[in-house]
Amino acid sequence: MILKKLLTGILLLLSSVLMAQVNFVAKVNKKKLGMNERLKVVFEMNADGDNFLQPNFNGFRVSSGPSQSVSRSWINGKSSYKKTFTYFLTPTKVGTFKIGQASIQVKGERYKTLPIAIQVTSAVENPSEGENPDFVADRSLHLVAKVSNPNPYLNEAVTLEYRLYWDPEVTINMPQEVDSPKFRDFWSQNIEIKQLRAENGTYKGRQSAFVVLKKVVLYPQKTGKLKLTPLTLSVPVQVPTNRRDIFGRRLTNTVNKNVSAGNTIVNVKPLPANPPAGFDGAVGSFNFRVSQTKNNLKASESLQVKVEVQGKGNLKLFQLPKLKAPTSIEMYDPEHKENVRTRLSGMSGSISDTYTLVPQYKGNYPIPTIKFSYFDPKAGVYKTKASSSLSVNVLEGPTPQNAGGVPQQAPGANDNTDAVAQQKVVAPAAQFSFIKTAANLKPIKQITFFKTTAYWLSLLLPLLVVPVVILITKTSAAYASDTDGNKARQATKLAKKYLSSAKKNLGDATNFYVALEKALHNYLKAKLRIETSEMNKEHIHELLASKSVDEEAIEGYVQLLGTCDMARYTPSTQQTMEQDYKKASQVIAKIDKQL
Repeated sequence: MILKKLLTGILLLLSSVLMAQVNFVAKVNKKKLGMNERLKVVFEMNADGDNFLQPNFNGFRVSSGPSQSVSRSWINGKSSYKKTFTYFLTPTKVGTFKIGQASIQVKGERYKTLPIAIQVTSAVENPSEGENPDFVADRSLHLVAKVSNPNPYLNEAVTLEYRLYWDPEVTINMPQEVDSPKFRDFWSQNIEIKQLRAENGTYKGRQSAFVVLKKVVLYPQKTGKLKLTPLTLSVPVQVPTNRRDIFGRRLTNTVNKNVSAGNTIVNVKPLPANPPAGFDGAVGSFNFRVSQTKNNLKASESLQVKVEVQGKGNLKLFQLPKLKAPTSIEMYDPEHKENVRTRLSGMSGSISDTYTLVPQYKGNYPIPTIKFSYFDPKAGVYKTKASSSLSVNVLEGPTPQNAGGVPQQAPGANDNTDAVAQQKVVAPAAQFSFIKTAANLKPIKQITFFKTTAYWLSLLLPLLVVPVVILITKTSAAYASDTDGNKARQATKLAKKYLSSAKKNLGDATNFYVALEKALHNYLKAKLRIETSEMNKEHIHELLASKSVDEEAIEGYVQLLGTCDMARYTPSTQQTMEQDYKKASQVIAKIDKQL
């Protein structure tokens, strides 16, 4: 038992050591480059350290750096930390060189990176990086039109997706559409994108970020090579320079670049020859059925027959087959319904025609079988589906009379042919009631207002209003005289205002962190009723602890204040700002629940 407890303690100690392990690594954007290219070197760690020592960059000249950035995040109550030092190096000669070991001190221990070998060749014809901002923007920005199937059949769904790629070195702002694509020979449906979201990916084997800007579902209406005119965007690109501001942050040049996806060709194949009879252009995978609401009824009663197609395909681009009924049954124009959803993979759902039938004579009436034909693009063949046999059995009602008054079979009853003689419809004698001549009208009663409920309420209502007015007046006076409460409410209002302002300034580090800091200060001033002069980290920690706020929330709040101070001197990314905004909202909500 003692040995078991000892082993458990050792395992817990090892797991805590592994969880607290410090990672300090060096990363480069390429291991082979030309003399006219630049090398990006990033030293990244997951713990806050001091006394960072850069390596010797033999064979290179530091064109910019180090650029330092810090990011913190809280996910499911667990915090993560990342600190980076970034350099841009220019080679000075051809050969193979090593990026030496960088070192940093964390909690009294010194950690070092592994050396990285870099090969420098003579100047290349198309350098991947250059000092000219226009050149860098051109090389870093790519708009791609991605077609799911470049060789579809006629009326087969095609998905078109526009993606904008950019290199991590540059930053882009919201693109604007300059020229929209045209889909002249297609039925098209845009798929709504609720929120643009940047993702990590690769473009021609190179690490890039990308965002999906537009999604369209297309159904070609012609065969042959059809051209999709390109989408053209104007994109503001922020290209980093070697210059820095007074705080040491790198300055950027903003270049507006027009980027186009280029012409896209879709080669549409015709459908196979000799389609089945009744084929009306349906392409996809479908189920077909015909159903009725009643089998047995009386003459002059109605029933509904529903012709329905379900499945996935061009549901909005073809007509359903028509229902045929015996001539002794009145048939009204169908009610057409569509329950179709258009997603990225195409249309899916159902369409239906509902017919109302009214038989006039007694008898059994078969409904002719209906056939539905469609083309299955996956199998590459035509398919035909037939409805099951239906019939209408009229149990009660008149029978038609021939010229001599002898009863005969109802026209169309027990007859599957369409060539049935048209008979005159005879209405039963009791179908219409006689028009009444006696109206039996009654005089309208005169209602007086005196002594009614409304009369007594109108008398008592003024007496009830007086105490309500007095109560409201006293409450307003007490509210106005509450100086401390008014200050707290005003500060809370300002905190919400600045937090909203911080969200609007995501992407603008200076304005974002100024607004975030004001929101944090005003919120705490409102809750603790303290003045600005008392807003220091030690005093805040002491006050919150005295209010029984848990330590994690206090540390989160204090760290946010430190982040706002640090942001004035270090660059911050869009992702870092979003994480800080999310953390501020969570910390304020947590403190608010405990105060």
